[in-house]
Amino acid sequence: MIRLATRSLLSAIPVLLIVSLISFGLMRLIPGDPAAAIAGISATPAQIAQLRQDLGLDEPLLFQLLQYYKGLFQGDFGRSLLLGKGVLAATLERLPVTIGLSLCALIFTLVIGIGCGIIAALRQNSWVDQAAMMFAMIGISVPNFFLGLLMIILFAVQLGWLPSGGYIPFTENPWGWLRSTTMPAFSLALLQAGLLARITRSSMLEVLRQDYVRTARAKGLPGHVVVLKHALANALIPIVTVVGIIVSLLLSGAVVTEALFSLPGMGLLLTQAVLNRDYPMVQGGLLLVTAFLVAVNIAVDVLYAILDPRVRYG
Repeated sequence: MIRLATRSLLSAIPVLLIVSLISFGLMRLIPGDPAAAIAGISATPAQIAQLRQDLGLDEPLLFQLLQYYKGLFQGDFGRSLLLGKGVLAATLERLPVTIGLSLCALIFTLVIGIGCGIIAALRQNSWVDQAAMMFAMIGISVPNFFLGLLMIILFAVQLGWLPSGGYIPFTENPWGWLRSTTMPAFSLALLQAGLLARITRSSMLEVLRQDYVRTARAKGLPGHVVVLKHALANALIPIVTVVGIIVSLLLSGAVVTEALFSLPGMGLLLTQAVLNRDYPMVQGGLLLVTAFLVAVNIAVDVLYAILDPRVRYG
């Protein structure tokens, strides 16, 4: 298992290097001048040129790229052009908001998706199965930003149960954090819950037809033991695979959700950085998010080895 994790870590290095190169190139292709955006509309051409020189934007692209990689190998992700602080510090300030939102959405996804999938598999071709799959289809079809708008109108404007936006840190007020996170997390989770429900149903149906499940039932084991210990435990490999993908989708979907609900997370930070041509912030932020997703994929590989002995011994 240690060898598997080490191999995954080594394979992640080229991924991070490629992502850093792509983000560097794409930011230079975006029209606009970061120096002009920072200086403002009242700045003179001489002032803008001086600012470009101070920021190092007048250097050749190859020199800028080498300086960027030199900083990365020294653990320096650069300094935000607009915020005036280090990229790593700015990211660590916003990352807890995005991680909290994604974890809350993941809990909703797991509970709704796996629950609906198991129930649909146990009641195959019944009205319960049809209703669960219809719910899953609705979740897959409705965009999260549209669902978020509907939830704001219903639960914030009409009923007044939840705030329409804003964020309260968990350490300051856990109940306030839950109220400010519930709507964005649910709107973010419904799409992924529909996907997970369909995968869980398909995987459970395949496992429930196996001989060892029929043997467990014939031995008189309780239904919940058969379903959870024998069926679900052996259906987890495809479910874990989808959950790993879902974590990535939740983080990418947080960009729209955070902007819609005015949450000060990584999604909103990167959106503002792209709009203002903040090169170091976009490059460093994307690299840190990629590193987090790589860690999630490594965790999924380790879970494979735990759940399936064939992977561990292979």
